[in-house]
Amino acid sequence: MIEADNVTLHYGGSQILHGVSLLAEPGRVTCVMGNNGVGKTSLMNLLAGRHPRSGGELRLMGESLGRVTAQEMARRGVGYVPQGRAIFPLLTVRENLETGFGCLPAGDRKVPGDIYDSFPVLAEMAGRRGGDLSGGQQQQLAIARALVIKPKVLLMDEPTEGIQPNIIAQIGRVIAALRDRGDMAIVLVEQYFDFAWDLGDSFSVLERGQVVMAGPKADLQRDALHNRLANLAAA
Repeated sequence: MIEADNVTLHYGGSQILHGVSLLAEPGRVTCVMGNNGVGKTSLMNLLAGRHPRSGGELRLMGESLGRVTAQEMARRGVGYVPQGRAIFPLLTVRENLETGFGCLPAGDRKVPGDIYDSFPVLAEMAGRRGGDLSGGQQQQLAIARALVIKPKVLLMDEPTEGIQPNIIAQIGRVIAALRDRGDMAIVLVEQYFDFAWDLGDSFSVLERGQVVMAGPKADLQRDALHNRLANLAAA
């Protein structure tokens, strides 16, 4: 599992996160929601080691972490699917997947077959350049690349953004299957409410870098959560 406890984050002189706490456990999807610019991606960058926190504590598998890099977090089993995909356009699909090998021991440097089972189009297009894929195919590639490292924690930032409905449905099935395995904690940043509600086991709503609503799905009412998000969007 991964846990942020009262974390803060600054970009230069601007404070972006204000005492945010989040717990993501294996076998569960933890959804982070809110409008654009409220700190969701900043929180994901913090969890992935891409930006150092200013304060608070970060724990991975119960171990308190100091200042860690993105590479170190990946080696510890944190996979990240960033907003905008960030695939390498001039590398082939196969080469994009192989970029995750640097985090693995030499004997584990292979693309697991179940990745191609989840995303068959990647096997069909293994020799195609990443930049030649459609947006939906690039998103599948970004998710598959994160799965190559066999993560214990999977961070996903807006995986449905700009994606056609049939690919959204496929991505949803893959996330559900990963959750149901029971050995991976998934943190999902998502603005597509129905997608998040269907998959989520717990929810945290951010506003201006603070958690303003949080709890397990069993303790939340769908309409109350939806209305809170709608009111934030209208504010």
